[in-house]
Amino acid sequence: MEDSSSCNASLPSAFSGLKPLGERVRPITPDEFRQRIERAQQLMAGAPLAPSGSPSQAAKYDALFFAPGTSLYYFTGIRWGLSERLVGLVIPRSGHPVLVVPAFEEGRLREKLHLPIEVRIWQEDQSPTKIAAAALADQNIRTGRIGIEETAGFTFFDHLRDAASTFEYASADPVTISCRAHKSAHELELMRLACDATFDVFHATFASLKEGMSQEDIAHLIEAGFAKMNLHGGALVLLGASAALPHGTLQPQKLKEGDVVLIDGGCGVEGYASDVTRTTIYGKPSEKIARAFELVRKSQDAALDAARAGRLSGTVDDAARGVIVNGGYGPDYKFFTHRLGHGIGLDGHEHPYLVRGSKTVLEPGMTFSNEPGIYIPGEFGIRCEDDMVITADGPAQLLTAGFAPSLEKPFA
Repeated sequence: MEDSSSCNASLPSAFSGLKPLGERVRPITPDEFRQRIERAQQLMAGAPLAPSGSPSQAAKYDALFFAPGTSLYYFTGIRWGLSERLVGLVIPRSGHPVLVVPAFEEGRLREKLHLPIEVRIWQEDQSPTKIAAAALADQNIRTGRIGIEETAGFTFFDHLRDAASTFEYASADPVTISCRAHKSAHELELMRLACDATFDVFHATFASLKEGMSQEDIAHLIEAGFAKMNLHGGALVLLGASAALPHGTLQPQKLKEGDVVLIDGGCGVEGYASDVTRTTIYGKPSEKIARAFELVRKSQDAALDAARAGRLSGTVDDAARGVIVNGGYGPDYKFFTHRLGHGIGLDGHEHPYLVRGSKTVLEPGMTFSNEPGIYIPGEFGIRCEDDMVITADGPAQLLTAGFAPSLEKPFA
């Protein structure tokens, strides 16, 4: 295996300016994790949703239960792989959180603690969910409602339900989504850095395209570019007619004159994701391809303007889809085959979603992808994708540096 220095040396010259983000990255602080737990507890008690002050839609909860995943990281700063051995977090509505961890993993877990949290261990022949139930009982919580985080495996939920049968169980979504959907200024800063890094790597990649390159060749360049910046990232690369399939094909592709080049990907900075798509043409575009690109870009503009606080999330998809359908690429999902966008943060795809009929009220701090497309089977596909945040007043703001200026020049 080549070391990173030899890989970097083999990169095209366009990658020479890529550097690690260094001190530009400010990690989430212990105080921020503490504030997140406190906000969840306020929501569990039926407190108003900040910052809008609108009433909480959640019924009261007595505790929340988490298994490993991005929500565990969101509230504690702990990244932990999912396995059959439970590392579980219990957050009571009042009182202190408790982490339940395999005894032989206690030392490693304590190294990851960012704030004081009680740790209870379980041996291999013990039930971790019984220990979690006992931790609640020790705080005089023996009945009520427990919210289960959406990605917790059914097996963990089922064992907890058996260990603590006096509780009612429900989805924790009204609390966890309300917390995670509203990004702080610091979270937005990290997402902007991820978008900036993605632009830098993609720009270098587009500048290095050569006839005969395969989609794997281009994808490897992108991965190496992110690695040069000490980031984990990658991209889906689609060439020519394969770009008409929004998530690609297993068929091999090699770049040739006149091909559309669609690159969709991103990276993470302190866990916060970017998701960017740029489409260009290798050579001279046909009139049909050029017109499709212009419609997609106008659709992005319409979505950005429609994404305003107080409106319903589905109306943003309506605005974007209307541009494409009215431009002759309809009806409905015929050529614009997917929803407009998705929430983005610690997960590349997370709540809320910008899809027809969705009725989430947009609020300041919510972040989304803005990614309309036109896909002509057997011919080509065009997608432009940028990330945006809902503001207190006016249209959404881009987290990326700017929309694609043109098909031939995907970056300013």
